[in-house]
Amino acid sequence: MPPRFRSRLLAFALAAIAFACVAPTASARFDGPPRRERPKPTLGQRAAKAALRAVGVPYRWGGSSPAGGFDCSGLVYWAYGRLGISVPHSSYALYGLGRNVARSRLKPGDVLFFSGLGHVGLYIGRGRMVHAPQSGRTVEIVPLGRSHYGSRLVGARRLGS
Repeated sequence: MPPRFRSRLLAFALAAIAFACVAPTASARFDGPPRRERPKPTLGQRAAKAALRAVGVPYRWGGSSPAGGFDCSGLVYWAYGRLGISVPHSSYALYGLGRNVARSRLKPGDVLFFSGLGHVGLYIGRGRMVHAPQSGRTVEIVPLGRSHYGSRLVGARRLGS
């Protein structure tokens, strides 16, 4: 075998070996940009989601379960309780928990308090809350801005992080 041919054959063999080592990554299928993993839902988001499952459950004073009905603080008590977070079944006691949140910084799961602290709801995002309003009604979603609740909001507290 002529030396020139042998050199080319050797170069070809080395190139083939090098390509084989790189090939699994170079020839991998391209599926577009890397996918971002969804961030883990916050405690508040999970509490808001739990409370949304109660929409349509009848109001019952002192109630704290879907089977027996809910009052406003019972809904908050139940939603956070589903996540293993113990909170009081009292709007007044709830007001002392967590940290204060400005209306412009509300996030899902923040507990909303209304004039006199006798009523609470859970913020669910996009200017809306879920709450148990009063006897004869059911747990419902209401917009804060287009209801009388928006003008009666006196504070919000964030539980957990």
